[in-house]
Amino acid sequence: MANKKLFNNSRSTVNNLPKANTVNEAGGIAYKTSPEHAIAQLAATGCLNTTFYASGEDQLKNVIDLANKVSPRYLAQVAIFARERGYMKDMPALLLAILAKKDQNLLKRVFDRIIDNGKMLRNFVQIVRSGETGQHSLNRASRRLIGDWLNSRDDFKLLEASIGNDPSLADVIKLAHPKPQNKTREAYYGWMLDREHDARKLPTLVKQYEAYKKGESKEVPEIPFQLLTALDLGKKEWIEIAKGMKWHATRMNLNTLKRHGVFDDKAMIRMVADRLSDAENVRKAKVFPYQLFVAYQNAQDVPMEIREALQDAMEIATENIPEIDGQVYVFPDVSGSMSAPITGQRGSATTTVTCRDMAALISAAIARKNPRSSKILPFSNVAHTEFSYNPRDSVMTIAEKLPVGGGTDCSAPMKQLNEENVSADLIIYVSDNQSWVDSSGYSGVGGRSPQTMEQFEKLKKRNPKAKLVMLDGAPGTTTQAAERKDILNIGGFSDDVFEIISEFASGRLGADHWVGEIERISL
Repeated sequence: MANKKLFNNSRSTVNNLPKANTVNEAGGIAYKTSPEHAIAQLAATGCLNTTFYASGEDQLKNVIDLANKVSPRYLAQVAIFARERGYMKDMPALLLAILAKKDQNLLKRVFDRIIDNGKMLRNFVQIVRSGETGQHSLNRASRRLIGDWLNSRDDFKLLEASIGNDPSLADVIKLAHPKPQNKTREAYYGWMLDREHDARKLPTLVKQYEAYKKGESKEVPEIPFQLLTALDLGKKEWIEIAKGMKWHATRMNLNTLKRHGVFDDKAMIRMVADRLSDAENVRKAKVFPYQLFVAYQNAQDVPMEIREALQDAMEIATENIPEIDGQVYVFPDVSGSMSAPITGQRGSATTTVTCRDMAALISAAIARKNPRSSKILPFSNVAHTEFSYNPRDSVMTIAEKLPVGGGTDCSAPMKQLNEENVSADLIIYVSDNQSWVDSSGYSGVGGRSPQTMEQFEKLKKRNPKAKLVMLDGAPGTTTQAAERKDILNIGGFSDDVFEIISEFASGRLGADHWVGEIERISL
């Protein structure tokens, strides 16, 4: 009989796999993604701040280079996907600024879908004026669109848009030169620009604000609370501010409310807890799980009722995680590189939530939704088989139990399944895909396939219907598993990602997978 080690069927199958064609940021062999996939990945997860492997400058250069390799139409679709379905901020504004130079007709069609609040408007203007996208000033089309945007906002929305600087809304108004539609808006713009104006024509809420600032009124005006915080306010005034806060503002200012005595009032504790845990409010807020996680971590000294409300909100925020048929294994990456802040290094504004936390939260959410058919197996340079959890625990509790540290070997958990002869219907990695431990001893590219790809092929010998999802939560342009019918590469944190995974797992996703979903976005 011929030598089985040389002529076995599994070896032949592995040798037929596509060979690695690039090296990732950690030096491991990998597959390079297409320009369309790569720019979608960066748009869905990139933060334009320094991460573990890439600086903000590197990410910016990558996005601009990739934008020049895809069609303007696809660029517009990615920008919409990143904003409407990924809830990103900086990246959609950057893509829109690039589009402003490439195709003004497309710019007009997508502007209002991406610039949906004052923060996004200021981001767009800041990016254009930086010169990084090839222009230092707003072109005529951009000025007209900004003017239309400003004139179409109601009085409250315009006041809300005025919060923030560099540029301020006044700077934007000076650049765009919007033509006021009536005397009230003319006075409003004059007030914002600190220019001569007819105070009698100002909107009512601005008059109330001015009266309150001058001490002519004791009634706290119903305006964005950020405009009031610089004033000398007491507990009574802060209670009134808390009553008018929106959901995200409440989440972000729990310690501020406690510091100003709001939670000395039991009725206010109940009101804030009810607001945070209200299902409709949570869904409308489009909150990321990690945003709730950081709120929970930071709210150590607030009343327990409010901390419990944050846990309730987490359960609501992750309710759209799909129920998946068959045996599901989730592999969260807990290696050292995943300890980087999820939004990158931002100086004093750097978040305490790491990429590892994100992986833990996503894994825990899937396990909670599929308690009988899913298992979590964390990995770093090894598979952490000692990890155990109660699937009935909350998402927060499961996430806090995951280990941390080590190198990155994406193939380790799949090797573990193969060694134990375990079958799986769906495997979901949540990682930065920067595997390098399993590349040790292999120099260059083209010689072999990444170990993750080879291990998945071995697993498919036991279950030919098995599928693999590589969910990348950090900005990157490489993967450990080549895209094909049974392999999905995707990036992001939003509900939309889970909907796509669900479609993929059930066989309802097209052969073009994630890029195909983006290309189907209507303009």
